[in-house]
Amino acid sequence: MTFSVHVSGAVAGAVDQWLPTLASELVASGITAGDPTLWGPAAEAEAAVRLGWVDAVTTSRPLVPQILALREDLAADGVTRVVLAGMGGSSLAPEVIARTSGIDLTVLDSTAPGQVWDALDDDLRDTVLVVSSKSGSTVETDAQRRAFAAAFRDLGIDPATRIVVVTDPDSPLEETAAAEGYRVFHADPNVGGRYSALTAFGLVPSGLAGADIGELLDEAEASMLQLAIDSPDNPALVLAAAIAGTSPRRDKLALVEDGTHIVGLPAWIEQLIAESTGKEGTGILPVPLLDVSPEVDNPPADLLVCRLVDDAHESAGRHHGEILVSGTLGAQFLVWEHATAIAGRILGINPFDQPDVESAKAATRALLDDRPELAAPAFTEGGIEVRVSDPLLAESGTIAGVLDALWARLGEDGYVAIQAYLDRTDVPHLAGLREMVAADSGRPTTFGWGPRFLHSTGQLHKGGPRTGVFLQLTERSEKDLEIPGRPFTFGQLIEAQAAGDAGVLAGLGRPVVTLTLTDPQAEVLPLFEAAS
Repeated sequence: MTFSVHVSGAVAGAVDQWLPTLASELVASGITAGDPTLWGPAAEAEAAVRLGWVDAVTTSRPLVPQILALREDLAADGVTRVVLAGMGGSSLAPEVIARTSGIDLTVLDSTAPGQVWDALDDDLRDTVLVVSSKSGSTVETDAQRRAFAAAFRDLGIDPATRIVVVTDPDSPLEETAAAEGYRVFHADPNVGGRYSALTAFGLVPSGLAGADIGELLDEAEASMLQLAIDSPDNPALVLAAAIAGTSPRRDKLALVEDGTHIVGLPAWIEQLIAESTGKEGTGILPVPLLDVSPEVDNPPADLLVCRLVDDAHESAGRHHGEILVSGTLGAQFLVWEHATAIAGRILGINPFDQPDVESAKAATRALLDDRPELAAPAFTEGGIEVRVSDPLLAESGTIAGVLDALWARLGEDGYVAIQAYLDRTDVPHLAGLREMVAADSGRPTTFGWGPRFLHSTGQLHKGGPRTGVFLQLTERSEKDLEIPGRPFTFGQLIEAQAAGDAGVLAGLGRPVVTLTLTDPQAEVLPLFEAAS
């Protein structure tokens, strides 16, 4: 068995309640057959063109020899480093595959100037850039491609020999690739980005970096028969009922790596579930946590704990009332995709659209077009500028007081979202702020690096339950980088992305506090102290 799930306590009760219904309604076999009616009339048109992931193992097989052949060709030319320019579903799956395989893959999923500089700063003579974008119009990947192409030319390297494109057929990016002579791998247009782990988006960058992508597909294939059967033993049915079927529903899902051999899977699950379910005022909020996080040590009533382990049944006796999941990486990808789609049916929403993602993109475009002066801060403390969506949040005049005021806006079912529009390679330890905030606020807390979370959890923040409060972290840096052929820089782009998202959230009535660090390295410690 390539995948196993174990439930107990109240979670087992939810599973027992939902399994007969899901089995009798032939949900599992319906998904396997590509039935778009499973999510209701309103979702049928979208579902009809979004179920290609069900057959991804089969349709992706021909890609494997093509990817391996290109890997050999690049190696013969001295290429040993793979950089991936991609966002959301285009980057998170390859990152998990590479980390689990123990191979190097530089994931560039940011517009922070320092992070782009770092990716460009290594020796480009041994580098290939994979540009992954389903729509082909993603502003981040377009900017990154332009920067790398210019850098290759400056070294006398033809970008056509060092840039590989993954995109949908007939996308704007494919047109650019044809004009520039880039190698193109087509993705299946009937697969949404967050369901694309086993398609070209997951396989090309990780395969070029050295992962055994054939074995990954074998792992997924071994679970397919189990997933197609309308049986209480179907792990996707069990998992879907566990995460979406509790009554009263627990809409926060803690994801804990607890001895699993797979590295980084919670971040991939987070974007899959959040973007698929967070809409129409409902949704499941995934919260990647440590085994020692406050929410795991003392779970609130609205949070489920899901542990990723190496043997679910062997671990069962130690974790009552939790969801325990184990399996190979390929099976994990496929089972979670099935379970998330089924959870959408239980919640009564369309798990394949993302109706609120465009709002932040539109706000960013407007700010880049006009580029207004940044609003004056409510106050500055220790070099940190403080801006708030509601002046009442800043009445204390101190950062600690502002944070207390923000936590006071939390209801009994609320959550905190920390959004760090910073260079994550420069201040990776900043992610530890999540633990401090969770302990101080007493509520489930998520941490996302901007702007990559905009392509995943950003949907839930705007379309999901109106229970979140938002802490933005931005920086004022002298380091910047021009984007060839664009009238704005990377620094201006990430500033517009943060301001645009804050504006959309505030317009929806979500409380937002923005702390701008003028010296991130020096100001991290005071920030930790204020949050404790």
